[in-house]
Amino acid sequence: MIVRVSDRVEPGYSATARFFHWLVAALVLLMMPIGIVMANANVGPAQDVLYHLHRSIGVILLPLMLARLIYRLTHPPPPLPVTVSAAQRRAAGVVHWALYGTLLLQAIVGWIATSAYRAPIWVFWMFKLPPIWPVDRPFSETLFGVHRAMGFIVLVLLVLHVGAALFHHFVLKDVVLRRMVRG
Repeated sequence: MIVRVSDRVEPGYSATARFFHWLVAALVLLMMPIGIVMANANVGPAQDVLYHLHRSIGVILLPLMLARLIYRLTHPPPPLPVTVSAAQRRAAGVVHWALYGTLLLQAIVGWIATSAYRAPIWVFWMFKLPPIWPVDRPFSETLFGVHRAMGFIVLVLLVLHVGAALFHHFVLKDVVLRRMVRG
């Protein structure tokens, strides 16, 4: 994929990379408010539905992030425009890899915490995942705290990621965002 900037040609992301990016973004942006609302909702059927949705999306995100990581490792992203400074390149790399790692680890921590609590993990009410940890409520509560903290870390990383993309698009007026939108 090619994005033209004046008389230079800048490479864009592949359709596969864009698919992974936007699907993960949509699921994370859906999951975060569900997680916040469910944690603060009154105990009852509505809260149960939110927990099931949150867990179901997490079950989808884990293999999706693994596939995305494998794709990223086997298909390096296009180089950033030459106008992007070395410091910005390092910052972009740190934020991207932190997002990958945190999202993967958060899903695993959520699964272990839910297993240790012994809450069922129904996937969109179709099938149930097996527990992967023995029952241990105190350990589960600790891990749920870690899971919540990781959610705030993901939020900060997303703000940095989206903020940088918008800064490049609206202030610097370069092709950084367009590479992920149009390829």
